Amino acid sequence: MMGHTHALTGAAAWLGLAPALAVLPLLNESSRFIETGIMAGALSPAEILAGALVCAGAAMLPDLDHPSATIAQTFGPMTWLLSKAVSWLSGGHRGATHSLVFAVAMGFGAHWLAGSQPIGRDVMVVLLIGLALRAIGIGIPGNKLGSAMVNVGLTAGLFVVFRSLGVGYAWLGVAVALGCLIHVVGDCMTERGCPVLWPMAYKFMLPWKIGIKTGKKFEQKILAPALSVAILGLLYWRLAY
Repeated sequence: MMGHTHALTGAAAWLGLAPALAVLPLLNESSRFIETGIMAGALSPAEILAGALVCAGAAMLPDLDHPSATIAQTFGPMTWLLSKAVSWLSGGHRGATHSLVFAVAMGFGAHWLAGSQPIGRDVMVVLLIGLALRAIGIGIPGNKLGSAMVNVGLTAGLFVVFRSLGVGYAWLGVAVALGCLIHVVGDCMTERGCPVLWPMAYKFMLPWKIGIKTGKKFEQKILAPALSVAILGLLYWRLAY
């Protein structure tokens, strides 16, 4: 799947599952988390919105193994070099990063940042928000510099708003893991599949060659618009009731 489709599926998954995820027990049940995060039993509207953006950005993380992917191009040479290194370490595109192991590892890593490294947590949140905005096409068509400035401005503005609204990030690990997992599920629906149980080499994919063709008409003209409509509906449902 293409980057914007992955981001849309990440946002839709979070909006659809957030109420159920909100009652999950945390691995670290500190009083701060109990008061501000998942253990409160419900997420605030601001946390639902923040989670949708974070999950959309996290749904791009498995493609760090692809130097030509959206995520590798988002922050210039820094992410491109990181992508080259990840591609080499993971065995190329759709290797280790497209697996349950990667999703769980990223989730636990984000959870650790949320619990003990506030600066690292904030950096991760900002990067994921920026990545989500880039993936869904926020910017100025044909103007890379202008698009980058719009992205930076919107990302900073959203982060400041979330801070001012007292958003807690006890849910960060869950959102990141879910985003990575939904990416893997999406790519399992394409013609190439994914090694979900890496390091086992077997690739899971739809049978009978009915997998989605990446970047073709169905994804561009049907799937992406359908996901956009679903996200708008879920936003209304979660925030209006």
